[in-house]
Amino acid sequence: MMRNRDTIYINGQWVPTSGAEAIPVENPATQEILGTVPAGTADDVNRAVAAARAAFPAWSQTSAGERAGYLRLLEQALAKREEEIALTVSQEMGSPIRLSSKVQAPLPRTVISAYADLVEKYEFEETVANTLVTREAAGVVGAITPWNYPLHQITNKLAPALAAGCTFVLKPSEVSPFVAYLLFDALDEIGLPPGVVNLVPGHGQPVGETLAGHPDIDVISFTGSERAGTRVAELAARNVTRVALELGGKSANVILDDADLKTAVKVGVANAFMNAGQTCVALTRMLVPVNHYEEAVELAADFAKGYTMGDPLSPDTKLGPVVSQAQRARIYSLINTAVAEGARLVTGSTQIPAEPATGYFVEPTILADVHPDSTIAQEEVFGPVLSILSYTDDDHAAEIANNSRFGLSGGVWSADTDRALAFARRLRTGNVDINGARYNPIAPFGGYKKSGLGREMGKEGLEEFLEVKSIQI
Repeated sequence: MMRNRDTIYINGQWVPTSGAEAIPVENPATQEILGTVPAGTADDVNRAVAAARAAFPAWSQTSAGERAGYLRLLEQALAKREEEIALTVSQEMGSPIRLSSKVQAPLPRTVISAYADLVEKYEFEETVANTLVTREAAGVVGAITPWNYPLHQITNKLAPALAAGCTFVLKPSEVSPFVAYLLFDALDEIGLPPGVVNLVPGHGQPVGETLAGHPDIDVISFTGSERAGTRVAELAARNVTRVALELGGKSANVILDDADLKTAVKVGVANAFMNAGQTCVALTRMLVPVNHYEEAVELAADFAKGYTMGDPLSPDTKLGPVVSQAQRARIYSLINTAVAEGARLVTGSTQIPAEPATGYFVEPTILADVHPDSTIAQEEVFGPVLSILSYTDDDHAAEIANNSRFGLSGGVWSADTDRALAFARRLRTGNVDINGARYNPIAPFGGYKKSGLGREMGKEGLEEFLEVKSIQI
């Protein structure tokens, strides 16, 4: 069934785009066209921003309780669509249905509900001596989001922006846009005031660039690649627009010498291959003590065998396709570069697999004997590729782990939690998991160095969309 959508959402209505182009959306598992969405124009962005600007004064003056009420209605509207959301994500970007059903569809609801709770108890005012310090809505937010967790990445921005009292203009990824339409169906259903939320799909040029450089945008929030994030920041700087960036990662998973090696390797492989490796926080560098190195490589190879490629809609599939032909070509180019630079190919291949005959599949790939300065150890792959490196002692492990221009996430494994915590404090990253600790969607998330600026989720995520005012009395 074709999923064609031929309108955009501006000022509380589904309206035609001012352009004539339609963007085809491909199923990466079957290579069939699922349908089309409009290719928005600069004029569409201007109309959406104008609507958001007009809606801002009234929306920003609503009570925190009223905004929380809308968020709870949104959570309920998405709950009714959860099965359709999971199916849509699996079809448009290839995430296995088991992951779409457990993470892609329900996690955004958790984030929305958390912000509804948070905004009701958040202290928007405090007194400092003779000064009343207030935190007020920053204004109109422009959001540009990626394809890998397409709904979650939107709601990470939308929920705190609405909670703060901001209005919102979204450019979703043109690769996986249909789930954004399901979100806006839900937003339309709950009856937000016209102009509070707006949707303009399209390409980075002109939609993304117009949004990032628009003089009436107060905050631009972007998630995506380092290259694109740098361009967003450059465009925003011309207007001194506040920027929040969540960019790439090349995260290290450090297995200390007292860790349960088998468990650490098993969980590490699962983390690296989740969503076909298309996860910004994927722990793609596994660091192992030299005296346990070959054992760890053998364990990783055995665990990789369980990641058979297959139809994302099958409940048994653990490894779906990567999102596009271009993405697959880039991944295999990096694998071949790694081998040319001396890495040992333990599992996987340097060639595109013959089976499945259709779809953009990449075999689960383990690379050993990886040098810390090599291309594969420094570049974000965004595919099911795990590099295993050796180290001599804790200082050496910390040095390797921090040898990256990125600083998004990391992992530490040890039988001694205090030792693991001490090591975690040495990592120059915004997030660290100890012994495979579960993801916490209400804690702040973001990176150091070239992994970005600012934080999403939690109180810190809300404050990205607030301005501080001091009133002397």
